[in-house]
Parts: sequence; C-alpha cells; structure tokens
Amino acid sequence: MSRTLLLGAVSLLALGTYAQAETTLTIATVNNGDMIRMQKLTDDFTKNNPDIKLDWVTLEENVLRQRVTTDIATKGGQYDVLTIGNYEVPIWAKQGWLAPLEGMPEGYDAGDLLPAIANGLSVDGKLYAAPFYGESAMVMYRTDLAEKAGVTIPDTPNWGQIEEAAAKMTDKDNEVYGICLRGKAGWGENMAFLTAMAHSMDARWFDMDWKPQFDSPEWKETLTKYLDMMNKYGPPGASSNGFNENLSLFQQGKCGMWIDATVAASFVTDPKESTVADKVGYAQFPNKAGKEGRGEWLWSWNLAIPAGSNKVDAAKKFVAWATSKDYTKLVAEKEGWRAAPPGTRTSLYDNADYKAAAPFAEKTIKAINGVDLAHPTSQEVPYIGSQWVAIPEFQGIGTAVGQQFSAALAGQTSADQALQNAQQLTNREMQKAGYPK
Repeated sequence: MSRTLLLGAVSLLALGTYAQAETTLTIATVNNGDMIRMQKLTDDFTKNNPDIKLDWVTLEENVLRQRVTTDIATKGGQYDVLTIGNYEVPIWAKQGWLAPLEGMPEGYDAGDLLPAIANGLSVDGKLYAAPFYGESAMVMYRTDLAEKAGVTIPDTPNWGQIEEAAAKMTDKDNEVYGICLRGKAGWGENMAFLTAMAHSMDARWFDMDWKPQFDSPEWKETLTKYLDMMNKYGPPGASSNGFNENLSLFQQGKCGMWIDATVAASFVTDPKESTVADKVGYAQFPNKAGKEGRGEWLWSWNLAIPAGSNKVDAAKKFVAWATSKDYTKLVAEKEGWRAAPPGTRTSLYDNADYKAAAPFAEKTIKAINGVDLAHPTSQEVPYIGSQWVAIPEFQGIGTAVGQQFSAALAGQTSADQALQNAQQLTNREMQKAGYPK
C-alpha cells in the first residue's frame, strides 16, 4: 500500500473512532424551574465529557408523562434519560423497563440520599432512578396580607382556619385572591392536590375490596370545601391553573395563600423573580379540625435510564452529574444556596449555609420525613400512596377523575354530578383491570 493510501486509511479510521466515541443523549424533562436551571448549567458537564452531546426535550408536565410512558411501554427508544416521578419508578422497574443504577461513578455517594426518597425509588434493594429534587407540600402565605387582615396561620392549620384566612385576605378589587390551588386536570396536577386534601379529610380512593369511594361523605366534604374556597376566594380561570400558573400568580403578589409542593419555596423567595420574596411565611399541609394527621404528599422528580439502552454508561455519567453533591454546590455557586435542589440529600439539611439561606428548609424536611406512604389517610387502604395511588391504572383513572373535578371548578357541572361520574368511571376501569387481584 502506498504511503498516501496508508495515511488516508489511518485518517478514515481516526474519524470513525471519533464518530463512534461521540454519544448524543436525548433527555426528556419537565418545564419546571429547577430543570430549566439544570439545562443552563450543563456546560459544566460537557466540558468534562466532550464526547457526550446533550439533546433536550422539555415538555409541560402532563405532556411529558404521556410521551415518556408511551415511549417506554412500546420500547420506542426515543429517549436516553427520562425524567419520571416516584410514582412510576417502582411500577416500571418491576416491569423491567428501567436499568438499575448500579456502578455509579466514584464519589456519587448514594448513601447520602434521604431514606424517605431513596426507598421509593428502589426495588429489592436496587436503586432504579436518581432523585433530582424531592418535595412534600405545605402552605405558603403572604405575611403582610395576613398581618393586615388580622389573621394568624398556625404551624399546623386545619381547613377551617385556611378558609377563614382566605376570606379575610381576598381583595378582588386589587386582584388579590385569598387562595390559589391547582385546578388544571391531570393525575399529577389537580388530582395531586385533591388526593392529598381528601386523605387529610379522612377520605380514600378505594376500600379494602378496591371499590371506589367517591360516593362517600368524606369525598363530598372534600370537593365541596375545595370548590367553595376556589369559587369565593380563588383567581378567575382557576380550572386552567397548575403548578407553574399558580407559581406565577404568587410571585406577582396575587395570592394570599398557595398550598402546593415545598419545592416552590425557593422560587417564591427569589428576589429576581418574586415581587413578594421577603413577605412569605410557611405552615404544614392543612388537616381536618380535631384530627392529628394531615394530607400525605411525597414526590420526587428523578432521572432514569430505559432498560436495554445502548448508551447506559454515558447516561449514568449524566445522571450522576445532575444529582450529585457537586451539582448542588454548582447551583449554590451560581445562584446561591437558596436555589439548591431540595429534598434529596441528608448533607444539604446538615449544611449551615443552606439552612441560613433557606428559611423553608426546616419545614420542608419535616414534611418529607413525616410522610407514611402505607397509611396516607385515617381509614384502612389497600394501596400505598400519598397524592397518588401506586397502581399502574392510576395515571388514566386519575386524569379522567381530574377532568370531572376541573369541569366542576369551571362551573360546567355540579360537585354531586362530578363525584357520581368519578365513581362510575373509576369503578368501570377497576373492573376492567381485574381488581381485586
């Protein structure tokens, strides 16, 4: 072979080796503030991993769930890293749809993950997703409006106290609404809030024979109180409002109270985004008057890798980077400790700098550690759950029920009719699925 041909062959071989070495990861994620912040910081990852390119698919929460579920169930292979919740992880892991996160890069320190979060992402002692942030739920309220209205919100309020405070803080002439709650239909949108509220009101999704319970007095009391508060003291168009919409309203100073995920606390106290950053107080998720328990809420957005992927090693590098202690330090360095992804690592809540910067830290960890997934309500239940029910059918049923309750909030149907429809459709789907099993 001539020297020219030899050099050409060597050059082609080098190019082929480079092409093989370069890996593109397609990452499906949700359009929440923490995830968007992560995308802005990925230069730190690509600088140290020049052979890995990142392609982002950022979607609204309901759309993300639908697309990711369809892709993994059909083995579509569209995504290399999935953003999924702690509801999906154990169900999908048992189906063999997720790769176990064994052999994570050195220094990842899985032992530092909060037990309450890590346990929900593990099956038979193996971790199947890495938590990016974790949350429970709490009351966030305007301290200035509460003081002006002569309202005191206790650390553990009941629903009567919340409704009374909402009434006194409402000033519709100035576009200030006493309470903002999720109304957008979806199992992870309005039904996340309403399931937690229902559990706090002694309601349950199913009895021990898996019979739906929407015809119970506890569910009627829950939905009636929710609709009363929202119709009297909530913002207009609330049936279209989910997490992000209510966050925006609160940041604009239009909500007296917002009851939602604890992760929101870092955003409502961000002086660059929130007009009321220095006027926010916190309380635990409300309960029923005279009852010690409260609505259970435990969620984490997590990064997982589809089973059978041919990019597992590269995907693990990214997942480890995005959920590591070093990433938390990177956020703190760029945005301040208040912005650090909450609810995943013990070390964060031992960090004096974080606790000083995040006045919500103590209430967040208290809420997370207080969740009992096996006993989400005072009544006996056949399921594990919190603001969700850990059965595969819950996605479809929860969204369908959420549509009924969103329609009631929009004034398109009555509370009684919405509950009746919820009972019928849930009973039909549960029978079709063969419950009890």
